[in-house]
Amino acid sequence: MRVLVTGGAGFVGSHTAKALASAGHEPIVYDNLRTGHRWAVKWGPFYHGDLFHTERLVEVMRAERIEAVLHFAALAYVGESVDRPDLYYRTNVAGSLALLEAMRMVGVEKIVFSSTCATYGIAQEIPIRETTPQNPINPYGRTKLMVEDMLADHTAAFGIGAAVLRYFNAAGSDPEGEIGEEHDPETHLLPLVLQAAAGQIPHLSVLGDDWDTPDGTCVRDYVHVCDLARAHEKALKAIEPGRVRTWNLASGQGTSVREMVEAAERITGRTVPCRVIVRRPGDPPTLTASGDLAAAELDWKPRESLDRMIETAWAWMVENRTDMRLSSVLDPGNRPLRI
Repeated sequence: MRVLVTGGAGFVGSHTAKALASAGHEPIVYDNLRTGHRWAVKWGPFYHGDLFHTERLVEVMRAERIEAVLHFAALAYVGESVDRPDLYYRTNVAGSLALLEAMRMVGVEKIVFSSTCATYGIAQEIPIRETTPQNPINPYGRTKLMVEDMLADHTAAFGIGAAVLRYFNAAGSDPEGEIGEEHDPETHLLPLVLQAAAGQIPHLSVLGDDWDTPDGTCVRDYVHVCDLARAHEKALKAIEPGRVRTWNLASGQGTSVREMVEAAERITGRTVPCRVIVRRPGDPPTLTASGDLAAAELDWKPRESLDRMIETAWAWMVENRTDMRLSSVLDPGNRPLRI
C-alpha cells in the first residue's frame, strides 16, 4: 500500500515508516519539522507541510496515489499543552479535522491514529484496558480524545475505516542505528537517564520518592519503539470499513524510575546521578495496561525487553551525537545523589 505518514519525521513515525518499508509498503512522509527531523526520513518521499493546509494535503495524496494514512502528527508535551492549549486544539484537533477532510476529497478510506494513554487520565483501574473510562486531565489528553471521537463519528457518517492505537511509554531506538530518539526539549525518562549517565546533564530529576509503589518511585509501562512500529503495520491490515477499532499498546509490565536507573547503570557501566524533586501534580503512582486485546485481535505482543530498550537507545546516542561521544568516555566528576 502507498501510505501517507503524517509526522513521519518524528520518533515513532520514523520507526514506523521503516517498518512499513520492510513489510513491502511505500511510506510517504508529511511533516512540518516542528519537532521532527529531516534526517529521520529515509524510506520514501518527504513533503513539508502543516496539517491544516487541506489543499496541500490533497495535492500530496493525489500526486502519491495514497491508499491509507498513518496519523502521528501532533503536539505532545503535557506541560506545554497546559500553558498553550490554543496550540494544541489548533494542531491536534483542527489539524486532524483538516486531514479527514482531505481524505474524503481524495477518497482515502483507511486511517490509523496515534493516540495515547493520556486519554485515560488518572485511571480508575490498573491494569488499564480499552474499556477503562477515559477522563483526561490536561489539554493534550483531551485533544487526543477529541480526535478519537471525531474518528468514531466519521466512520459512522462516511464509512471510512479507522484504527486507534493508545500508546503507553515508547522507548529504545532502531537496533540497526539508522534512526533514534531526539527531542528538544527532552522529557522522556530513558533519554534523560542516559544523558545523566553520560554527564550531559548534572543529574536526573526524580519526581518524588514517596509514592505508593514498591520502591517509592513512579511505575510506568514501557514498549520498544520498534514493537510499536510493528503494531501500526498490523493495525493497517486490520482496518474494516465503517468501523473504528481501538487497542492499547502496552507490555503489561511496570518499571519504576529506580529500576530504570539501576538497569541503565548496569548496561552502560556508568553512574546515573539523581536528585529527588517535588511531585508533579496529576501524576498517578502506577500506570500499566493490558495488551490482551491487541494480542488476540492483532496477533501483537511486545518482543523487546527493557534491557534491549536501554541498549539500543544508548547505542544510538553514543554513535550519533557528538557531545555524547565525547562525554561517554569521561567521568562526570560528581558524586551521585542516590534515590
